[in-house]
Amino acid sequence: MQRRTFLRQAGLLSALSLLEPGKLLASPSSLKVGLQLYTLRDYIGKDVKGVLTKVAKAGYQEVETYGYSKAGGFWGLTAKEFKAVLAANGLTTSSGHYEMNGFVRDGNQDALKTYIEAAKICGQTYVVVPHLDDKLRATADDFKVVAERVNKAGELCKAAGLRVAYHNHDFEFKPVGGTTLYDVLLKETDPALVDFELDLYWVVRAGQDPIKLMEAHPKRFTMWHVKDMDKAQPEHNTEVGAGSIDFKKIFQHATASGLRHIFMEQEYFAIDAYQSITQSASYIKKNLLS
Repeated sequence: MQRRTFLRQAGLLSALSLLEPGKLLASPSSLKVGLQLYTLRDYIGKDVKGVLTKVAKAGYQEVETYGYSKAGGFWGLTAKEFKAVLAANGLTTSSGHYEMNGFVRDGNQDALKTYIEAAKICGQTYVVVPHLDDKLRATADDFKVVAERVNKAGELCKAAGLRVAYHNHDFEFKPVGGTTLYDVLLKETDPALVDFELDLYWVVRAGQDPIKLMEAHPKRFTMWHVKDMDKAQPEHNTEVGAGSIDFKKIFQHATASGLRHIFMEQEYFAIDAYQSITQSASYIKKNLLS
């Protein structure tokens, strides 16, 4: 009977995959709702503990950090202190954006090793390359150097039990010398070492289709920035669900993407920032993860 039940269920799944393939790609409800703390950059440096308390009250379960130095830590807190504040508010951190221009430029590992140490202490899994200076990505040959350095960062992170990931803006999709930085990164970085954090807003802003990227490079986009585009002013962000990006359609491809973490991010507010992030968290929970 158990074998018969299994075969019947397998047949139903097979039929469903033909009729409604999106159903098998639906985002798992176990995903946590995360926030990239850059969203609250105007506040967090003044009162990191108070901000994290409000982040938890707004409905978020984990955060992504940005900025870290050995002297200043995370907004004046050591990695251990930062983790304790998160825990006191029922939060965790799985990813951090760390300044990598120096490493990409000359390969010096000192700062990267400091980042890896901090990431491990506060419980992060990912060390993310958040942005690259213009001078580091001026030519197609530069793109190859970037890919080589990111692979090396991936090796160092893997040895420490972490992952490296690359976060995009729109410039990665600009053609230079017959190629683009994003094409080179996807082709020349090792999937065993390097993941990608797909910023959905910037992909759409660049005129690209995030779903086609996921289909062409399955399982490589383990993190997303869920950032909506204002309908009237596309250069601005707005609350998730209030803009022009079809997140419901995109989230149907979460499994194909290899998605493990999502982080809401917003860089512009037309309303109170905390009201805004609360609204976005509620929409994500009710409409994208249910």
